Amino acid sequence: MKHTKADNVNGWLIVDKPCGMGSTEVVGKTRWLMHANKNGHTGTLDPFASGVLPIAFGEATKLVPFVTDGKKEYEFIVKWGEQTVTDDTDSEVVARCEKIPTHAEILAAIPHFVGKITQIPPAYSAIKIKGQPAYKLARKGQEVTIPPREIEIYNLELLEEYADSAKFRVECSKGTYVRTLGKDLAQFLGTLGHLIMLRRTKCGIFNTKHTILLENLEKMEYVEKRRKLLLPIETSLRGIAEIAVSEEDAKKLSMGQSLSPKNYDAEPSECVAAYFHGCLIALVRIDERKISPIRVFNLDEKRNYKDVDYK
Repeated sequence: MKHTKADNVNGWLIVDKPCGMGSTEVVGKTRWLMHANKNGHTGTLDPFASGVLPIAFGEATKLVPFVTDGKKEYEFIVKWGEQTVTDDTDSEVVARCEKIPTHAEILAAIPHFVGKITQIPPAYSAIKIKGQPAYKLARKGQEVTIPPREIEIYNLELLEEYADSAKFRVECSKGTYVRTLGKDLAQFLGTLGHLIMLRRTKCGIFNTKHTILLENLEKMEYVEKRRKLLLPIETSLRGIAEIAVSEEDAKKLSMGQSLSPKNYDAEPSECVAAYFHGCLIALVRIDERKISPIRVFNLDEKRNYKDVDYK
């Protein structure tokens, strides 16, 4: 079947982003490959980085915050003794130090970077300063000042050590800059450092088991086959409370109308997923007086999704 125009496509495509490609570029590429009219990603991965990049299509874009605000997991390698402008391999070395931390020193330093800590994001980042991404100002040679921000490191683990570098795994909150974490860890250890590898292995509930390589997606001849790789939009709502509504109430929610909570045995909650016959109708807020829609979905098309393994 030949597609000549974009379609309404709904669901999640979890791409294993390759190094050297920007997140926005992946969004454009997958939109074209799926012949979709709307999609977006759930958190920028630098061109230097690879790994899990969830792409939301159609109605799934309404659920992006549920993934963006979730925990992230990365594996990264810090090369000791060298500092670069961008804290990775995308720029030149600007300073060197001969000290290589010992195994014992690294293990002793790790607890200082677990829990709620303060970071100063790198100048070469997508953080907006007066409406412009910081990296654009930095590339122009302008001085970039970004205020510190609090992030949370849930776990930091040393995986391997090499002659002049070490590999780590980190589980962290939204807004964590792993390049900065590597640089700060090196400075704490009395040396310099920059990342020579960065790979995201988890983003919210999605992990590498859910991913497809972009090159494999491109090899698929038919759009219909590619679309079968989509995960249901409800995948991102794992752990969210649910209620089943009647057909009449489903229609009301679809039109943005509130419901009476008298017909439903549901506790007050800021966010509950409302379903009719297994189809997601809306996200609702429940209080003692009413059930109010906060996000309404149009998912009445026939869907053919792959099964999801959450493990």
